[in-house]
Amino acid sequence: MGKILWRLLSCTFFIILFSLLFKVTAGYHSSKTFILRIDSESKPSVFPTHYHWYTSHFVHPTRLLHLYDTVFHGFSALLTPQQLSSLSHHPSVLAVFEDRRRHLHTTRSPQFVGLRNHRGLWSQTDYGSDVIIGVFDTGIWPERRSFSDSNLGPIPDRWKGSCDTGVRFSPNNCNRKLIGARFFSKGHEASGTLFNDTVEFLSPRDADGHGTHTASTAAGRYVFEASMAGYASGVAKGVAPKARLAMYKVCWKNSGCYDSDILAAFDAAVNDGVDVISMSIGGGDGISSPYYLDPIAIGSYGAVSRGVFVSSSGGNDGPSGMSVTNLAPWLTTVAAGTIDRDFPAEVILGNGRRLSGVSLYSGVPLKGRMFPLIYPGKSGVLTDSLCMENSLDPELVKGKIVVCDRGSNPRVAKGLEVKKAGGVGMILANGISNGEGLVGDAHLLPACALGANLGDEVKAYISSSENPRATIEFKGTVVGIKPAPVVASFSARGPNALNLEILKPDLAAPGVNILAAWTNAVGPSGLESDTRRSEFNILSGTSMACPHVSGAAALLKSAHPDWSPAAIRSAMMTTATVLDNTNREMVDQATGNGSTPYDFGAGHLNLAHAIDPGLIFDITNDDYVMFLCAIGYRPRVIQVITRSPPKCPRRRQSPENLNYPSFVAVLPASSSSRRLSLLSKTFFRTVTNVGEPNSVYWVLLEMEAEGLTVTVRPSRLVFSEAVKKRSFVVTVTGDAGNLVLGEAGAVFGSLSWTDGKHVVRSPMVVTQAQPL
Repeated sequence: MGKILWRLLSCTFFIILFSLLFKVTAGYHSSKTFILRIDSESKPSVFPTHYHWYTSHFVHPTRLLHLYDTVFHGFSALLTPQQLSSLSHHPSVLAVFEDRRRHLHTTRSPQFVGLRNHRGLWSQTDYGSDVIIGVFDTGIWPERRSFSDSNLGPIPDRWKGSCDTGVRFSPNNCNRKLIGARFFSKGHEASGTLFNDTVEFLSPRDADGHGTHTASTAAGRYVFEASMAGYASGVAKGVAPKARLAMYKVCWKNSGCYDSDILAAFDAAVNDGVDVISMSIGGGDGISSPYYLDPIAIGSYGAVSRGVFVSSSGGNDGPSGMSVTNLAPWLTTVAAGTIDRDFPAEVILGNGRRLSGVSLYSGVPLKGRMFPLIYPGKSGVLTDSLCMENSLDPELVKGKIVVCDRGSNPRVAKGLEVKKAGGVGMILANGISNGEGLVGDAHLLPACALGANLGDEVKAYISSSENPRATIEFKGTVVGIKPAPVVASFSARGPNALNLEILKPDLAAPGVNILAAWTNAVGPSGLESDTRRSEFNILSGTSMACPHVSGAAALLKSAHPDWSPAAIRSAMMTTATVLDNTNREMVDQATGNGSTPYDFGAGHLNLAHAIDPGLIFDITNDDYVMFLCAIGYRPRVIQVITRSPPKCPRRRQSPENLNYPSFVAVLPASSSSRRLSLLSKTFFRTVTNVGEPNSVYWVLLEMEAEGLTVTVRPSRLVFSEAVKKRSFVVTVTGDAGNLVLGEAGAVFGSLSWTDGKHVVRSPMVVTQAQPL
């Protein structure tokens, strides 16, 4: 009887034990990474550090991923649903948000933005040698010549960063050029994504290529005899060739970039002593989170509030409207434009038609031989038209040139599918969404990209011909292309989805077919099957535009060490150009029509004038806090961003009165407003004279629209040794019955101040929206 009872008790004990273990294990398997914003002032004095408080009161040390204490107060951790529910109601927890995955927004360009040897910004700043640029990206390939420290002086004394040890990376890989390299993987690892050590390095070393490219675009050294398989040959260089680089690897090959790791990088970079942060990363999901739920907005505010300039890419979801990302007003958001260099190719049809496109194919040419031409999309199956993986029938494709529609899968991957199926070449045809916008790709087989109209012409030829045939010719590199710049078709567009009153993007920079350094871990196509290796690669995207502005900010910071991030952005925006090299207003690559400030912000980067802008629109930390109050954020919500509780005025101010270098008048469009004869909006701005002390500026207005009146008071600003700042008021008045808005739902113009030498130009937008 005793033995039976003992067995029953033993069985019961193990059942209970296994049940408990199952519940615990199930809880851990259901865990997700969350970022918690903590009110740091509420830490009990019994705890010596925040770490002790967090691990004793909130989360077990083994579940803690990152501790944040510079740009943000709090931590990230793996939490079960039960833990999340409990912590969300803790009085010291200001906000909780789930870790999200971000995506990358994936040399002649320095000259194209107005930089010249031995004069101007380069010569006046020693090419940026005293400035440190922190790059948030996929890592770096340190052996490239672009990162040589030859003839560079000592590392700036203020630098406190480090060079992490990891797979194929050690402190010896850093030097006086690459002065720091760190990697952040805890958020990535906690997501459940396993590292594939055959394609990725658990270290700052770059397995993807994107980070090496953006870092060298911002600050690559002079490299002679540079090219990508003969394309764009010449001297490669970054915008700030002597600026120091610090790489913060937050993005992982084929896995994206996690918010918790990005926030940790912000903390580290500001502590390390960077002057500029370059971040070609964004949401890419078409949804913009409020600033208090966006770790990029929160981390960048912490950086900017400490004097660090933060440049971000606007995204590649153009030409759709309201697609621009990274919208916080303290971020400098960059659109992409073309430069005056191209890589032309021609498709020659059997009927003699020659169709112009682009290509970076560098292998054995077709030598004029005609091949049968086929369009798999005639079947009506979408995967066939897009040349998706395993969609092509070798029986139909072998020995032919294949037309593939752009979209869904990478452009170079389409060529790979054609090659695998036995095709001899590919014509990549744009659809309506891409219009006539073209970018070059280092394809694995002879290939040419065509705009939407010519792509349709090829398909019509195939349908109407009994024996359609074609060949492709490659024309190499051509410079002096006109018009340029042109707004890239992929470049994300405004208006601002969070706050219409803040114009985004801020400005455009070169982002199409940019030559820069490349990793040795993968070929120029980025495909694992690509066995080619190249010291340089040519890429397109707002990812490439962003580091141009980062390098420009480094040069301006070197020239004007006392300027704030807002002052540096103002100098770039108010001196940007809206004209191309034919002296006409920039056009939109997608449509061939004129572009607007929703496409390019203030205009295209022009560093020939940014060093001496005349006047600047400065913005303080308090100004940003007042903006957050103005858009209706409560003090506790604002504290999530600013770290300290704000004092919002009793009477809410207008968000458009942030001292921004652009003007967006949002007039009411409700049915009740239509009964009003006049609609108006008033702006208050203050400019600071950074030019000749004794100067007089006069206003110039360019805003012509039916039913619209703009007035500026005063119309003259007088500065002296004693008077550095002047304020002015802009009033926009619309006649509700006669106001006519354009196709974009807005009217565009500009307001400029000039003293005869300087032209301080701000874009103006007038639109209507339903009041909230």
